[in-house]
Amino acid sequence: MWWTITGNYGNVLPIDWSKSYARQLHTEALHLEEKKDEEELNLDLSDDEELQAAFDMHSLIVSSLHHEPLFSADDVINEIEGIMKEADDFEEETAMNNRSSTSIELLQLKYKSDITPSNIEGKDTSALKSLSTVALNELYEELEGTVKELSETLIQQLALRDELEYEKELKNQFISLLLSLQKKRRELPISSSGIKVPGSKKVISPDGFGKYLTMSIPYNAERVGPPTNEELQIFIKIMKAMNEDSPVVPTLLTDYILKVVCPTNN
Repeated sequence: MWWTITGNYGNVLPIDWSKSYARQLHTEALHLEEKKDEEELNLDLSDDEELQAAFDMHSLIVSSLHHEPLFSADDVINEIEGIMKEADDFEEETAMNNRSSTSIELLQLKYKSDITPSNIEGKDTSALKSLSTVALNELYEELEGTVKELSETLIQQLALRDELEYEKELKNQFISLLLSLQKKRRELPISSSGIKVPGSKKVISPDGFGKYLTMSIPYNAERVGPPTNEELQIFIKIMKAMNEDSPVVPTLLTDYILKVVCPTNN
């Protein structure tokens, strides 16, 4: 632009602005000194080659495979157990760190003051007074839940105890009737004109006394486990009738065979 303006004055040569005095003053006033040429860039690629060799992932993987020791199955299992244990410890530590201040108060109350549902009344109330309302409410709910859980457990244990006592009573009654039947069979009168009892040297007197004492109750000896309470009740009912030499013994035996020994599908 400067050459275009100053070149229109005929024979006067255009003024070289870059070499003029005005340009020099202008440059000094505005601090526009020319910067020295920047140093030439170092285009030495030797460093890049060294970095490339250092980060050669293929070589790293191959070298690690050659130097990696072989582990046995026991070593692997032990390492897995160690990792799982560390994970459990970390979870427990995290859970403890995440507990609220109220939960921490409750834990301190449990383990330091030893306050439990069974002995709260005998403890110093200062530990309870130091708790906040929220902590007391949570403690109350926890104690209420503990009482409920223990009550359910107590009911179950009482029911189990009653069932075991009932089973014991049935077994004692069964044994008592069995001994009574054996004794009566041994005491049956022997007569030359009597009827011989099958499988025994005893005979039944002609008057028919002891007719039902010698009857047997069918039972599968190959079955696994003792008879159930229901079966014991049936046996006791039949044995009572046999002990009394009652004529209902055949009917009871028939019902037992049809319902228990050989049940019919309706």
